[in-house]
Amino acid sequence: MDEGYIKFNCNWITSNDIPLNKVAVLNVWREIIYKKGLIGVYPDGIGFGNISVRCNEKTFLISGTATGGLATLSESHYSLVTNYNLSANSVTCVGPLKASSESLTHALIYECSAATNAVIHIHNLNLWNRFTHHVPTSSENISYGTPEMANEIKRLFDETALSKEKIIVMGGHREGIICFGKDLEEAGSILIDKL
Repeated sequence: MDEGYIKFNCNWITSNDIPLNKVAVLNVWREIIYKKGLIGVYPDGIGFGNISVRCNEKTFLISGTATGGLATLSESHYSLVTNYNLSANSVTCVGPLKASSESLTHALIYECSAATNAVIHIHNLNLWNRFTHHVPTSSENISYGTPEMANEIKRLFDETALSKEKIIVMGGHREGIICFGKDLEEAGSILIDKL
């Protein structure tokens, strides 16, 4: 099982300089989703799920790698993604932790949708089974956290009603669901409505 592992080249700059005003907003929705078991940790210790908000046109704050099992996060559990390069399969992040393994996917959602300011990635087998191929669904041959998944996000924006539906079933990432919106309220509400 390759769950939870970073698959991109991570250019990590260790720092405690995190936009604190964004952390409080993220934590409100992250705690709601965590309590519903949509972000968490499997019995084998592998964490799942992540959450991010756009900071400006080029950066976003995302939960750090291996934080899924923590009930509450602080500024020490987030990372600011400042750059990414699909062709080089790389992400540059600044913070006390490396950015989530799903950072490239979040980056492409922000790139493809200027109106999007929040992305939530959860795991839920019931939702995954129920909505696969009923909402925009990525290919079952494409793994999470890869340039191929990022390119699949572009395809879904181009070929489906993703801009309107704002939910993705990750066909090659069992249980993986992504919701996004103009803010965390919209992204979280889409998710809760589907539950």
